[in-house]
This record gives sequence, structure tokens and C-alpha cells, in this order.
Amino acid sequence: MSKVVLRESQNETATSGVQRDQAGDRPTADVEMARVLGTVPFRMALDSSGAGIAHWKHEPLHDVVAPMSHHVIMAYNGVVQRMERRSGQSVAIGTFRPGVVNIIPEGSSSRWDIPKAVDVVQLYLPQTTLKRVADEAEAGAPSELLERTAHPDPVTSRLLLSAADVLDGNEPLDTLFRQQLMDLLATRLLAAHTGSPSTIAPARGGLAPKTLLRAIERLRSDSDADVSLAALAAEAGLSRFHFCRAFKDSTGLSPHAWLRQHRLEQAMNMLRDTDASVVSIAVTLGYSSQTAFAAAFRKLTGESPSDWRRRAR
Repeated sequence: MSKVVLRESQNETATSGVQRDQAGDRPTADVEMARVLGTVPFRMALDSSGAGIAHWKHEPLHDVVAPMSHHVIMAYNGVVQRMERRSGQSVAIGTFRPGVVNIIPEGSSSRWDIPKAVDVVQLYLPQTTLKRVADEAEAGAPSELLERTAHPDPVTSRLLLSAADVLDGNEPLDTLFRQQLMDLLATRLLAAHTGSPSTIAPARGGLAPKTLLRAIERLRSDSDADVSLAALAAEAGLSRFHFCRAFKDSTGLSPHAWLRQHRLEQAMNMLRDTDASVVSIAVTLGYSSQTAFAAAFRKLTGESPSDWRRRAR
């Protein structure tokens, strides 16, 4: 698989320079991780603030991670191995394996000693997102995020590890997925990884029929309509947190899953009913390349677009 780096900001800061937070004293997580790990991500999708998802495959690590402007949540996907983390006078020794998570709270620093190569998926989460989700979920003011080292949490681990495979090279889809994942994981962190675990308010039912129709019309639009989670929620007059819950309650699918299914149906119709090339279909549907489109199509159908076309005709 080729390395893929996606950004939604048109005013991104080049990673050749150190991108800083507004206070100017901490690098963003993607920049600090690139420095420490000494490589480029296998796959990464970030927004203009540096928040997002990154999949890294790196060599053994023996270095200090400097304070960053994001919370960093990591899930491990590789050989089982022991590791050591030092924060001041505190030493944590843990075992990296699937099903555990590591959390580096915003602004904290520690030395990591990892003896073997690592395959890890990381989430870069701003404190503003954690606070917004806490407000929207009526969970109260969030307490400090706890530092975790190889901490058992299969739910968070599974969500993060699956995230890297869901990035499709399609900006609207990837943006929507990333926003949903960040809100979902923020909810999980509030409930399981703060000094005072939060209680999340229950769901409030589905969307009103007219509101649901407007949301679906926006998702189905072939124009350059904004299909970000923020735009969908604003049009519905709801917070992002409650919009996602209500949309899934109404349709059985998250907004991202609904749009992904819609894109697949569009692709199938074009492959079956037109003579458009696979390249032109990829461009029409917003994929970054024919390769990205073919990979996304195969992931959902088990076939390449060309093989599916031959069978469908």
C-alpha cells in the first residue's frame, strides 16, 4: 500500500517547518511524531488544526516526546512486546499488544523505550473537541485526560485500528469519517479515561422527516455542497453529537456509512450503465486517484471495478 497523506486545509503549514499551536510553544502532534519517529506516516488525514488520524510503521524508539498541542491516543497493531515510558520520576512498564491503548495528554512529555518495530494508529485530538463533545453530550466540564500506558481498552483500540483502513482517498468521505470518529472517541475518553468519568446523556430519538430529507439531499448532492459533519448538523439545528445519534437512529447508518454506501451505488450504476472509464468515474466521485477508487470499491465488494463491470453486463 502506498503512503497517503490527506489534508482538508488549503492553508496548511508545510511539515518541513515546525507547525505550532496558537500559544506558539508546542508543536502539533503530527510534526512532533514525525520528528521522534524519523519517518513519514503510512497514511494520514488531518484538518487545518492538525487534528486527525495517522497510521505509522516505525523502527524501535528510544527518545523523548516533547509536549504537544493535541491529546494523542494510540492503538497498537503488531508483535507483542514490552516497553517502558518515563514521565519525570514515574516509570511505567507495559506490554504492547492489540486491545490496549496509550494516551499522551496534551502538554505532557515522556521518554519512550520500545525495543522492536511498531505498527500503530494514532488519533490527534484537540482539547477544544473534548470540551465541545462534553458540552453537547451534557456530560459536564471534562476533567483532565489521564496518561495511559498499554492500558486495556478493546473498544477504543478496535475503533482506532479500523480507522486507518476506512480512509478511502475521497476527501468528503474521509473528512466525514474523521469527524465522526473524533467525536465518538472523545465520548469514549470522557467515559473511561478522565479523572472523573463522565455520564453521557442518552439518545433523543431520530430526526424529523423533513430534517432527515434535507440531510440526505445534502449528502446526495453532486455539487460542491459542504457535507462535513458540522454543516449537516448546523442545517438540522443540532449539535454534531446529537445529529450523528439521531441520523443513525433514523437510517440505521452513520452519516459516513450512508455516504459511503451512496458513493458505491453511484459507482455501480456508472460501471453498469455507461462506458465511462474507471479513471473518469473515480474523478467524478471525488477520489484522489484511480488506485484509491479501486481499493475502496474492492474493500466493499470484493472485486475490482473492471471485474465487477464485466460481471454486471
